[in-house]
This record gives sequence, structure tokens and C-alpha cells, in this order.
Amino acid sequence: MPKLLSVTEVVRHFSELISRVRFYGERIVLTKGGKPVAELRPTLEASGVRSGDLPSFFAQLPHLGMEEAARFAEDLDAARRILTSPTDRWAS
Repeated sequence: MPKLLSVTEVVRHFSELISRVRFYGERIVLTKGGKPVAELRPTLEASGVRSGDLPSFFAQLPHLGMEEAARFAEDLDAARRILTSPTDRWAS
């Protein structure tokens, strides 16, 4: 569960909060006027994500729309055809 802090509190303790995010993997939601406006969280590299954490990581990513998903699938099929097509390994 992310911790809610006002922007003012974050400014006053920024270095400490960055350390908490970096070393303890904490997530901090910044609020302005009581409303969430931004979030501090570790990057994938800094968080040392374990394989068991991947489902929740992927759940946070934006999802493709139907058209985007169809185009992506077409791109994957085209790449597979190119990669699996027979080639003359001796041709230069």
C-alpha cells in the first residue's frame, strides 16, 4: 500500500524519501490539496523485481486496445515468418 504524503512534506524530506524508495521499495503518492498528483516508486532495475512480483508489475502497465493488440499480433506473425524462413547460410 503506497504512503500518502503532501507535496510540502515530500519537499522537506525528499532525500530521505528517495532512499526509502530506493532501498526499501516503498511507494509514495504525492498529494496536493488532498488529491493524488504523482507517485514515487522504484524503477524495475532498482527494485530487483523477482519473478513472483511480475504479475503485479504487468498488471500496472497500460493495456492495449483491440486495434493495437491486433496490429501487434500481426507484427509478431510477420517477425516469426522472417525468422523461421529458410535462408542460405552460405550466401554473402
